[in-house]
Amino acid sequence: MPEKIPVLAVVGPTASGKTALSIALAKALDGEIISADSMQIYKGMDIASAKPKKEERAGIPHHMMGVISPETPYSVADYVKDAGKAIADVWNRKKCPILVGGTGLYVDSLLSGTRFIPSPTDLELRKELQAQYDALGGEAMLQKLKAFDPESAARLHPNNNKRIIRAFEVYRLTGKTMTEALENSHSEPSRYKPVYIGINFADRAVLYDRINRRVDLMLENGLLDEAKDFFEHTTATAAQAIGYKELKPYFDGKVTLDEAEERLKQVTRNYAKRQLTWFKRNPEIHWLYPDTCTKEEFLQQALKIAETVKL
Repeated sequence: MPEKIPVLAVVGPTASGKTALSIALAKALDGEIISADSMQIYKGMDIASAKPKKEERAGIPHHMMGVISPETPYSVADYVKDAGKAIADVWNRKKCPILVGGTGLYVDSLLSGTRFIPSPTDLELRKELQAQYDALGGEAMLQKLKAFDPESAARLHPNNNKRIIRAFEVYRLTGKTMTEALENSHSEPSRYKPVYIGINFADRAVLYDRINRRVDLMLENGLLDEAKDFFEHTTATAAQAIGYKELKPYFDGKVTLDEAEERLKQVTRNYAKRQLTWFKRNPEIHWLYPDTCTKEEFLQQALKIAETVKL
């Protein structure tokens, strides 16, 4: 069996300071950063996704950031494959791979060894199937699905048009049912030896204040213009990103800018809570609390954990 690749993973909620810590660790460990953020991966979504600017990166190479067009369908399976290549490249050049981000599904799927079957997509076929759904309705589509995938037909709700259409799409493109696809997605021995550092706050109000200040800074840095341009040029799923969809009612004249800003702050705080809930399920994470110590003590604590990464 090939030697497992050591990976340092820095995880935690949005606005917790993952970027700054990961860059400090990369300098100390001669590392490179692989992003695990489902929105930073897209081109152009710089302010909304809090993508670090060139000067913030301090010369540290960043991978899996700004590499996909928002119009391009991109799955977790795609991320696992692409991020795996980036980690292997970093490791083969004798550098320390540092995985950084708050998208728990990306982090877990990559480091746990989840294997996905290929999941091709066909946008024209999807439009055709959507038209069928609109014409026939969910119940009739489930009856058609039952003919070749009774298990999926039994578990899907007739109103769940996205999943029903996806079940037809997978079958038409691969000849395999969605049930078979799910059965073939499983964990196998991981290629990695991860060491996890998690950032949290003893006082949740500190995190919420950081989130509120980040939203203020995003708006100062041009989030409105970025979001407006995005809505004018794309209808992609990425337009549902936090930071864009909350501003749409403002552009449509339905709410004031202050109302949209407050909504964005609330949604981001709720997202941070969900991120923490996700990561707290992982008993391997070493949690650090920057609001209980000085910046230097925080960095030294992180470095001590990072030293356990066997390079």
